[in-house]
Amino acid sequence: MRAIMLMFDTLNRRMLSTYGCDWTHTPNFQRLAERTVVFDNCYAGSLPCMPARRELHTGRYNFLHRSWGPIEPYDDSIPEMLGRSGVHTHMITDHQHYWEDGGATYHNRYTSYEFVRGQEGDRWKGDVEDPVIPEHLGRFWRQDAVNRRYFIDAGKQPLDDVFSFGMQFLEKNKDQDNWFLHWECFDPHEPFFTVDSKYSEMYPDSYDGPQFDWPDYKEVTESPEAVEHCRRKYAALLTKCDECIGRFIDFMDANDMWKDTAVIVNTDHGFFLGEHDFWGKSAHPWYNETVHIPLFIWDPRSGKKGERREALVQNIDVAVTILKYFGLEPTKDMQGHDLKETIDHDEKVRDYALFGLHGAHVNITDGRYVYMRAPATEDNAPLYNYTDMPTHMRCLFSIEEMRKAELSSGFSFTKGVPLLRIPSVEDKTGDTAAKHRMETMLFDLSTDPGQKHPIHDEGTEQRMVEALKAEMKKNDAPEEQYIRLGL
Repeated sequence: MRAIMLMFDTLNRRMLSTYGCDWTHTPNFQRLAERTVVFDNCYAGSLPCMPARRELHTGRYNFLHRSWGPIEPYDDSIPEMLGRSGVHTHMITDHQHYWEDGGATYHNRYTSYEFVRGQEGDRWKGDVEDPVIPEHLGRFWRQDAVNRRYFIDAGKQPLDDVFSFGMQFLEKNKDQDNWFLHWECFDPHEPFFTVDSKYSEMYPDSYDGPQFDWPDYKEVTESPEAVEHCRRKYAALLTKCDECIGRFIDFMDANDMWKDTAVIVNTDHGFFLGEHDFWGKSAHPWYNETVHIPLFIWDPRSGKKGERREALVQNIDVAVTILKYFGLEPTKDMQGHDLKETIDHDEKVRDYALFGLHGAHVNITDGRYVYMRAPATEDNAPLYNYTDMPTHMRCLFSIEEMRKAELSSGFSFTKGVPLLRIPSVEDKTGDTAAKHRMETMLFDLSTDPGQKHPIHDEGTEQRMVEALKAEMKKNDAPEEQYIRLGL
């Protein structure tokens, strides 16, 4: 058995021709759709980047118990389980969060791995002399200015190397059996930067202002022309990703690998490009622009391709599907479902999908209604991180935080391991607490797919509240989460 999970960070569903976009150039994603089953109702779970990846390792939600962080000692890691069973697991990535404090335990769960450096301010090149920082809107970090200089000089960017390494792995191992490739591209994540101007030239616009390819996570204050320009910068990077998909498909075709190699193409979340008057992703509410995500799966056992699926699925299902594909059983703590029968004939695997970010709304959908439950307490408390790995995104927990730590008995999924219980902090060390438009809302996607008009329907809201509590209970949510949400 062989399987490839090709992952793109921040792959916006609504920007792909497969999902109805008529102005971006994504012909190879369309080719991919012709060779796979396309899921129309896939939702993210724990957000953003590393919480989503923890789900892909563990097959269970992360966000009710802790914020951004590494694999914990008690976690069941699917790549590690595959490796122990004799499957060679290999990861190729330029996602720099894997080598920061908050992601440092993921890559060693694989048999082997390759890193590509330099994305999004990755602390890569050691230039002491300050770089020239161009006039710009939004973000522009010193380190990113240093890194970009090396990309321009080389005439390529990290995405090029990620795909070259991936193609090398496939060429080397196309005749071997029993491997899983986690092939992960940071693009089209911001900054929306491409070395080759041909991609930007495909999306001309009338903007004539400062450099703007990296929006800050905030309300839109820029001009309509600037907003459109930034969207087109995203589209240019997306088209570069699409060309990479084309190289992959060509290789699969030329080497007849579809006959015995599973393929999953997925993402962690989307990104606001001015929708709802907002930029970014670590902001709430988590509208469908950020949580309704694309998913493509080819399973050589069924041979189904060029078809669509309506079943409500999530990335925790992808994790369990990979495990089952290789003949291994999920552990009792995994919450995802095997999608084999869904791929075959759209079998339903769940009634509800839970999603959110630690300390923000807790959200639930049944595929038609989306219910966003906001904190009922003014200070968004009580709220704790439960961990034995006290790291935030880019730093360790502070001495002040650790002084407030208490020992808890753990949860049903921690295998008898006690956990540190540490009060959560607001947006200083990688957490994102309640700071954006936090109010409870209910949307009916059948009449309001853009989620512009919250509805008031007491019966539906009560049903969603009961479903939310039930899903939280399945996840063994901490008691204080119910208190925080007024449940």
